[in-house]
Parts: sequence; C-alpha cells; structure tokens
Amino acid sequence: MIRQLVRSYVLLVAVAIALFTVPVAFTLTAQLRDDTRTAVLREADAMALLLGNDRAASCRALEDMARAYEDVIEVTPTGHCSPALPAPARDAALAKALRHGEPTVDWGSDFIWGDHLVVTVPAHRHATGADDARGPVVGAVRVRYATGEMTSRLWQIWGFRAVLAVLVLGVAALLGVLVARRLTRPLRQLNDMASRFGDGDLTARSPVTGPPETQTLARTLNQGAERLGTLIAAQRIFVADASHQLRTPLTALRLSLDNIADGVDDEFVREDVEQATAEVVRMSRLVNGLLVLARAEAKVSAAEPLPLTDIVRERLAVWRPAADERGVTITLGGSADGRPLVLASPGHLDQVLDNVLSNALEVSPDGGTITVRVEPRGDKVDLSVLDEGPGMSDAEKSRAFDRFWRGQGLTGKSGSGLGLAVVKQLVTDDGGTVALTDAPGGGLCVTISLRASSRSGG
Repeated sequence: MIRQLVRSYVLLVAVAIALFTVPVAFTLTAQLRDDTRTAVLREADAMALLLGNDRAASCRALEDMARAYEDVIEVTPTGHCSPALPAPARDAALAKALRHGEPTVDWGSDFIWGDHLVVTVPAHRHATGADDARGPVVGAVRVRYATGEMTSRLWQIWGFRAVLAVLVLGVAALLGVLVARRLTRPLRQLNDMASRFGDGDLTARSPVTGPPETQTLARTLNQGAERLGTLIAAQRIFVADASHQLRTPLTALRLSLDNIADGVDDEFVREDVEQATAEVVRMSRLVNGLLVLARAEAKVSAAEPLPLTDIVRERLAVWRPAADERGVTITLGGSADGRPLVLASPGHLDQVLDNVLSNALEVSPDGGTITVRVEPRGDKVDLSVLDEGPGMSDAEKSRAFDRFWRGQGLTGKSGSGLGLAVVKQLVTDDGGTVALTDAPGGGLCVTISLRASSRSGG
C-alpha cells in the first residue's frame, strides 16, 4: 500500500511538473528561434541595403559585416561589389529573391532546426527619389548562420528543467514515503495485531489511532479479541475440568478391576476382568487424546523459535528404552548437526514426536529400525520419521488424519485413532504441513515440514 501511495503521489507531482515546465520550455525554445531569425534577418537586410548602394564605402562595409558570419554571398549583375564576394549556386531561394524580391528563411530541418540557418534577402537599387526608397532588385544577400550556439542554449533550457524535475521528483518521493508511512501506520499496527493474534498471542491489541475509520476498526478488532480471549479461557477451564473429572473415575475404575482380578480364582471371570481393564485403558488413552486435541484446537500459545534437533534428541532419549524392549533401533540422521531453529508453540513438537514415534514403534517389527531425519530446506525444515512396518495404502493414507480412524498395524487395534489427527492439528497451527509417503524399502515415511526461523541456531 505504501508503494502504491508513493507511486500515485510521485505520478501526480510528475504530471504537475510536466504541465508547468514543458510548455515553458517550448515557449522559450520558440522565443529563441524567433529572436535568432529576427536578428539574422535584420543583419541580412542591412547587408542588402549596402549592396544596393553599390558604392566603394558600402562594399567595404559589406565585406566587414560578412566576416562576422560563416558564409555571406552577394549576387549582383554589375557594380563595384561583384568581384569582392563569391557568387552562389542558383537555387529556388535565390531565384525567388532575384525575380520576385521575396526573402527566404531556411532552418535546414523540419524538427526545431538544422546545423545552419540560411537567410536569403533581395538587394534593391538605391533610389534617390523621395517617393520611392526602393528600386529594382540588383542582387541578393545570403547569410549562413551556424546554429551550434542555439543548440547549446536549447540543451540548457531543457536540461535545467529536466534536472530540476528529477530533483523535485526525488524530494516528492521522499516526502511521499514519509507521508504514506504516517498514513498507513494505523493499518500496519492493525496488521501486526492480527499477525500476533493469529500466532496465538491472545494479549495482542491495536492502538486506537489514525483516522476515524481506522479507529473504529481498531476498536472492533480489540473487542473481538477480548471476546475470543474470554471464550478460549473458558474452553481452557473446561478442558482442565474435563481432564480431572474424566481421568479420576477411569483411574478408580481400573484400580477396582485390578482388585477384582487379584481376588478372583475363576478363570472365566478373570478373563472378563482383564478384557474390561483393557477397555478402560483404551478409554483412558481416548480421553487423553481428546484432551490433547482440544488443547491443540484452542491454540493458546504463540509460535517461537525452538531448536528442533535438541527437541528431537530429547524425545528419542525418552523413547529408546521402549524401543530397546522390542529390539527396535532408533537412529537420527540428516543435517542434524546444523541445529536449525523452527517456529513452533512450546510443547507442540514434543507431542508431535511422541505421537509419530508411538505409531512407528507400534507398527515396527521386532529388530526393525526407525530413522529420524532433520533436513533444512530454505525457509522450511523437514522432519521425517521412517519405519519398517507394513506401510499404508493410498486409501489408508487419505484417511490417516481422520479422527478415530485406526490403521491395521501390528497392534493398531489398541490405538485411539487420534494420534495423527493431533499431529496434523498441532503442525498446522504452527504453519507447517504433514505428508505421508512410502518409505524406501517398505514402511511409512511421515514428513513434517515446519517454518524455519530467521534466527540461526548456535
């Protein structure tokens, strides 16, 4: 918007300069042309008068005046001045002067002027009578005036105005930037507030400044932010209360089932109790997944630069004991030594890695390998988790992020069906993407693309 305002302002000033300076420059150019034409014609008429007198003193004066010009030519059939000056070649202008007694002005070009201004005027015999001061045409005077000085003056006229116009446009552009930044400051403040709010900073507010329209918009956005903050705070309270209210009875129910299982000798009853316990465990996982998903959808924290490699190593250290029990190896590869920083909300990456690694470990065969890679790619950083499980078909990949959908891995039926849904929600909230592809050699590759931070990691 600032660029558009500056361009419009500079364009307006340019039009004003053009409307003011161009006509003035054309007027000065025309005046220069007319003044030069008048002056040369006056000199040519004076020399023609001397030529018409046909006296020795007049011829000497004519020769002195001729030396001031590049080329002065006189034509006369008889008289004292004939041998003094060279005769020109016959042409239309000369014929017009000799036959009809009419002067001719030739600028040498249709565009402004050429290299020379050629003026041809007739010379009349000096009449002694008082009634008629002009006698018959006895010759002609042709003056060739070099226009180099006029051209230099022309460049001065237009060049001065061009330099002045450039300076004025430069000042106008500078003032335009200052004015545009001042006018758009309230809009930038509103945009900054919206960006911070979109990143999860619910405390972001915009100053109520600027024109009445932007003040009204700022008040409306601030009121909307207050309302949304209140609703999200209420949701957080609900999530916390639901977490406590749901987990407590499930924990008590599991303890009761464990006590029943310990005090029952009947094999059939024991099997029923163990089945009920398994369902309680699955219900607990489902509740935990729903609570995590609810928190993710609430998006109550702002993204900040986080060291991805450090977080990956920390989570791998947590999951390696569980992998060792299955004989599964977890390796870290890629450009992990660069310690890239990514933009993510605190705690999101931990939950994302926990869900992805849990799924990978669940479907990995005993003795298999889980490979984790960190690859910086310009303004993105890719985090990939590859397993050696059965993988997914294209149809399964299209449904993998649906809530409560469970794959058919080695132990897939025990999952809650919310793991990948939580992963997608958290990654999307942080401005990233998640993709499922086939891993080389079989298995599944989960690629998480995160925004790289402008700050470099140490």
